[in-house]
Formats: sequence, C-alpha cells, structure tokens
Amino acid sequence: MQAFTYAKGGWHSGNVPLAGPLTHAFWLGSTVFDGARWFEGVAPDLALHCARANASALTLGLKPLHTTEEMVGIAREGLKRFDGKTPVYIRPGYWAEDGDVSVVAPDPESTRFYLTLVEMPMNSPGEFTLTVSPFRRPTVETMPTDGKVGCLYPNNARALREARTRGFHNALVLDMLGNVAETATTNIFLVKDGTVFTPVPNRTFLAGITRNRVMSLLRGAGVTVVESALTVEDFKKADEIFTTGNHSKVLPVSRFEDRTLACGPVARKARELYWDWAHS
Repeated sequence: MQAFTYAKGGWHSGNVPLAGPLTHAFWLGSTVFDGARWFEGVAPDLALHCARANASALTLGLKPLHTTEEMVGIAREGLKRFDGKTPVYIRPGYWAEDGDVSVVAPDPESTRFYLTLVEMPMNSPGEFTLTVSPFRRPTVETMPTDGKVGCLYPNNARALREARTRGFHNALVLDMLGNVAETATTNIFLVKDGTVFTPVPNRTFLAGITRNRVMSLLRGAGVTVVESALTVEDFKKADEIFTTGNHSKVLPVSRFEDRTLACGPVARKARELYWDWAHS
C-alpha cells in the first residue's frame, strides 16, 4: 500500500512522523481533516472537500494555511506519484502544535497542515448490513458537529464496534431526539414508493458532499428527494436503503436488522448517475 504525505513544504513517503507527545493535537485532540477520492482517472468534488477542510479548521479554532486552489494543486501533484490503478484516498488536514493549557484551547498561530494520499480500494455493492446503534449523535451545543473533526470519531467507532459484535457492518445512529441522523460513517437514504427520503440536516451530523451531489443528480433525473425527520420505523418500512459517503460513494444496504433488502432500482440509478457525472 503506497502512501505519500505533503507536510512542511515537501513530500514524504510512508507514515511520516509529524507530531510529538507535547503537541496540542496529540494531547488535547485539535485535529481536523477531510476526505476526497481519486478513482478511474477522476477526483470528483475535490475542491469542495478541500474547502470544507478549511471550514472545519475555523470551527475548531485553527487557522487555515492554504487556499482551496492550493490544496487541490498539492493533491494533483501528489497523485502523479501513483500508478493510476488503485483508488486513492485524499486527506487534507490541520492540527495545532501549541495551545493555552489553562483554557485547553489551541493556538491558531501554531496550526500545521498536511495532505496525505494513500491507496485504498473502494467497496463494491454487495452484502452490507445495518442495525440500530444504542449510541447517539451529539448536538452542536455539546460537540463541534459543524466540522469534520477528529474528536467526533471515537463516538462513531463505539457505534461501529458495538454493531460488529452483533454481526452487522454498520449502524444507524440517532440524534438526541430519537430521529435517525446517519450511519456511523455515512449519510443515509431510504426509498418508499419511488420517493427518496433522507434525514434533514439539524447540526447533529454533516450533510456530506457526496450526499448533496447524489441528491442533486437524482432530482435532475426526475426523482423526488425529500429531506425530513425520519425514525427507525420509517427505515423498517422502506423499499430500499442506501448510503452515500466519500469512501465508496453510493452503496445499497442488503439487510436492515432482520429484514433482507434488494439492491433496488433507485439505489442503482443513484450509483450510475454519480459515476456518469464523475466521468463527465
């Protein structure tokens, strides 16, 4: 597995060490990142992912160091180092080197930047099972849910670990009101009588870039897409369930709890529309 990281003004191969035990991010969690994809010769929405990395930095009190255009240029330069066969995960990020320990806050002037490229195959449609997690998504009053920040992911990991102990691949995670927010790692959609439904953004989860792209493509193809408050019962009655996310873009769910689901026509359409758009 090849990996290259741009940091400190140059490229480094492998898992380059960047932070020490006294680094604020190592100690107090001041990390942000984003994820984009290169596959089949294309890197869809790369600029939007880079822009979101800067927005997430501001959310956590860090100082963006590169423009969107500069990050895109760094990523495209680094992609030339690969053989062009295996999909690549593109991860720009920031962390704080120092901070004010008395208030646990990062020093924005100590912000550091990296951009990692690592070979990472994408999942294809197949067996993908969901359960309901006992863990909940935090609110924006309790955590920086408006950003793609590292401190949110231990909670996602709890949901994944618990689901897998019960034999499932992933889990629906609810918000504090009991509505479905997302899965532990992706945005979520259901299909009922040909209409697509997805949770309305309420600042407990990120309305993802791939999510928004797929919604736009489906609407452009004449499919009705509705953002609304959704419950577990809605998913139990769904004709289809599918997910969107950066890692594998669009994936149908093959089983929800004890109910088997087919890869239906809307999920197939969403995946085909995304691939056609990405290559257009």
